[in-house]
Amino acid sequence: MPFFSIIIVSWNALHHLKNYLPSVVGTTYPHFEIILADNASTDGSKKWVKKHYPNVKIAELDKNYGYCGGNNRAVPYAKGDILLFLNNDVRVEPSWLDGLANCFQKYRDVAAAQPKMLWDSDPQYFEYAGAAGGFLDRFGYPFCRGRIFDTLEKDEEQYDFDSDILWASGAALAVRKEQFIEAGMFDEDFEFHMEEIDLCWHLWNLGYKVRYCPESTVHHLGGGSLPMDSPRKLYYNYRNNLRMIWKNGSPHSLSWQFIGRYLLDIAAAAKTLFEGDGDSCKAICRAHLDFWKGFHNTYQKRHKRLQQRTVTDNPATMLPKSIAVEYFLKGKQKFTEIFGV
Repeated sequence: MPFFSIIIVSWNALHHLKNYLPSVVGTTYPHFEIILADNASTDGSKKWVKKHYPNVKIAELDKNYGYCGGNNRAVPYAKGDILLFLNNDVRVEPSWLDGLANCFQKYRDVAAAQPKMLWDSDPQYFEYAGAAGGFLDRFGYPFCRGRIFDTLEKDEEQYDFDSDILWASGAALAVRKEQFIEAGMFDEDFEFHMEEIDLCWHLWNLGYKVRYCPESTVHHLGGGSLPMDSPRKLYYNYRNNLRMIWKNGSPHSLSWQFIGRYLLDIAAAAKTLFEGDGDSCKAICRAHLDFWKGFHNTYQKRHKRLQQRTVTDNPATMLPKSIAVEYFLKGKQKFTEIFGV
């Protein structure tokens, strides 16, 4: 049976730890440990965890390294063969690790997996960050089965079958430690958002697979680090998406994929300006400016990954349609309406 090292990054989020950590500690699977990666919190988080849950390891970091840096620096503390990066606002069901363990035992070529992710505020709905597994469209737009743009589906067991996905949500991402290190861990240039998609896409290019495991269920609150409508969140999403495409795109598709995405970004910026949302327009423009400022570094990372990759084409889980066209122009708001599965 695999041993899981559950890593929870936190910064001044004692309220989340009080609400959500007890469910993680109450996991019934026998082989796991919990590591709190504390990004130099000043709200008493470490003291509270040490008092109430002394068996939880604490990686006491010297400053706030964010999601990527905090998780990366906690990995040396982990003794498990499976790393499970869990957000501090995720409530788990007691047997949640059993399904993930079965997945990794059954599929030896699977490097990463994600449980079913429901919204903690209303568990009859899927949750925004991961829902029933992540995909990319032909222009690199991320979306999920059960969540496209801002539309959440009710969980009616329509996606209760395990299947390959392109990416697993960083809110509850299980990945073999050996492959995580082989892939270079999380890219800390991303800071926030899409680092898990970048990692999973790279794993596919290395010849591994990413899997959705509905036998495991978690409940995610979401929006804890950055509000959904935050211009800062928008900035990270647009900047990091361009970096991700450049780092991982197939040699056969990179040019048209990147140009198509770039033009769609310009259209999105124009739309926000037309609607009078100047802050969002500025965030998109700044994202593009900073992408080009750091382009040399991104280009070097792509060159390194091209030498590592064993698969020439894009993953089969990159779906050959524009999700924006299907959603905004054709009015299709559910995964099954667009892809029929």
